[in-house]
Amino acid sequence: MKLRNSAFIIFLILVIDQYSKMFVKTNFVLGEQVEVFRWFKILFIENEGMAWGTVIPGEYGKLFLTVFRIFAVAAIGYWLWDATRKNRSNYLIVAICLIFAGAFGNIIDSVFYGVMFDDSHNHLATFFSKTSYGTLFHGKVVDMFYFPFIEDYLMPSWVPFLGGKQITFFNAIFNVADFAISTGVGILIFFNKNAFAHSN
Repeated sequence: MKLRNSAFIIFLILVIDQYSKMFVKTNFVLGEQVEVFRWFKILFIENEGMAWGTVIPGEYGKLFLTVFRIFAVAAIGYWLWDATRKNRSNYLIVAICLIFAGAFGNIIDSVFYGVMFDDSHNHLATFFSKTSYGTLFHGKVVDMFYFPFIEDYLMPSWVPFLGGKQITFFNAIFNVADFAISTGVGILIFFNKNAFAHSN
């Protein structure tokens, strides 16, 4: 696959990712949800940290995370350039494109959203408000896709550890960028032999 084709895939994912985030950010109040189907909801939350909402503690934790993401994306970008130059498998190149685009999409939120928007608590956020909610490199990642296939199911009391507790499956809330990263990693795992086979 040529580098320009890779660039198109990345660009397309970034456009979809950023459009969906900005739409939700400017049309939903934080915590607001719309039920599309019983098992699929649009639920607006903001993620201050890594996957699953993990946060690095301390005054500079968020800055460290953002800078780390930037270096990681640079490394992934070099991996993509090298794989393309060496004419590696399309499976590998598509997977890297997905991971790169997803990581870059979330970096845009982390770097710029803090100064692009005001907060979303109890009102709709606006672009370039005089009262932005954060600073450069301290933005929050917008998440919105929620698939509670089994919601608030009461586990039988005899089930070890979970007995008598309400559980939700699948309770992750994610965005297009997260989906792209997960799909790219999935390709590398499930199509490992194809991905790392050399193209002729």
